[in-house]
Amino acid sequence: MRVSSGPGHRAVLAGATALVLALTASPTAHATSHVPPAHHGSLVLVGGGLKENNTQVYGEIIRRAGGAKARIGVLTAASIPRSQDPDAADPDRCSNSACNGDYYAALFEKHGAADAQWIPVDLDHIADADSDAVVDQVNSMTGFFFGGGDQERYIRTLMHGDAHTDSKVLAAIRHKLSQGAVVSGSSAGAQIASGPDMVSGGDSYQALRDGSAPGYFDDPTRLGYFPDGGFGFLRSGLIDTHTGTYGREGRALRLAADTGHDRVYALDENTALVVDRPGTGRETLTVLGPGGVGVLDLRTAGTRTTRTGWSLSRARYTYLSDGDRYDVRHWLPLPAHDKHLLVPSTDSPVPTNADVFYSTANPAGTPYSFRTTARALASTRARSTATASTFETGPRFTVTFAKRPGFTAWSSDGTSAQTLVGMQIAVAPR
Repeated sequence: MRVSSGPGHRAVLAGATALVLALTASPTAHATSHVPPAHHGSLVLVGGGLKENNTQVYGEIIRRAGGAKARIGVLTAASIPRSQDPDAADPDRCSNSACNGDYYAALFEKHGAADAQWIPVDLDHIADADSDAVVDQVNSMTGFFFGGGDQERYIRTLMHGDAHTDSKVLAAIRHKLSQGAVVSGSSAGAQIASGPDMVSGGDSYQALRDGSAPGYFDDPTRLGYFPDGGFGFLRSGLIDTHTGTYGREGRALRLAADTGHDRVYALDENTALVVDRPGTGRETLTVLGPGGVGVLDLRTAGTRTTRTGWSLSRARYTYLSDGDRYDVRHWLPLPAHDKHLLVPSTDSPVPTNADVFYSTANPAGTPYSFRTTARALASTRARSTATASTFETGPRFTVTFAKRPGFTAWSSDGTSAQTLVGMQIAVAPR
């Protein structure tokens, strides 16, 4: 990624980045079905909002954990503990780690797991993260699910302070993963799989305007991150969740640029990113569910900060939808076999978009706004570029979407774009 601090500074390309081919230089291929070897573990990471009736995702977790013999360990330490829940005694209103653990355990059994159990580690039971009895419980499981809440609580409960080392329970889960178990999670439970520079909070507009800072902040709009990261199960890119629902593409781009990361996996709700052979040279991703996963590519991107504000140029946006795969090592999207290259046949205009990151300040805003503009541009032959802007001003940021050479769109119906590969993105104040 190229970085410039002002008009007099020349952009410099990091040496490691120069060795990697740009996405547009890699041909797009089609996906083939794949069952990972039994001795490799896998991840199933959901962008939050996992619906109870999502048989596709729950079924995939259970299948990878052994099907009808699956035993799922449920971890919900990202939730508040029972002692902090004013509704703890009401089973219809409670929302604490124990209550949520029972909820997910019942759901997994409803979807076909042989057994599902809450792993009793939370802010009320931090010492149990080093309990041999709980480790024995973990070792009896064939798969794991981390629930949502606040990923910072997972660090506090399952890791050892400033040393950022594994508790016995986390070490046991990590070993099970290396031996073939599936580790899954939703929302904070997916976010905690991150490597270094895991996001801790923030909104897109404030992120673009003010930049990022290490730490965890009371102001939920401030872009923060944990330099030491989460559990490090997935290190090939940053992770963000609830992306389209909360318009987080802007904060994801800014955090990646600020911390020197070239790739972000931007997960949408009720949709899973399945990772086979995580952490190896053969790491492969598959998307399952009704939404999708954005892959933000900053290898050739440049940033600049002037008196008017921060800007980004030459980033790339790939959006993968159900059934698509992605070869991590080669940065290669693999559209599903039921999708075909889309050749736009209409001259439809790209609708005006004055709230590209779905601002909380805009009661008339709509979710998935960034993706909507990108898909609309991909589906028309009338234009090769489109712009959208932030709802907030002072400054107002403009996002430019461009179909440059190498861009492709893929469709299962021949008219609308579901999968996008390599759309160029720029962000600038005005």
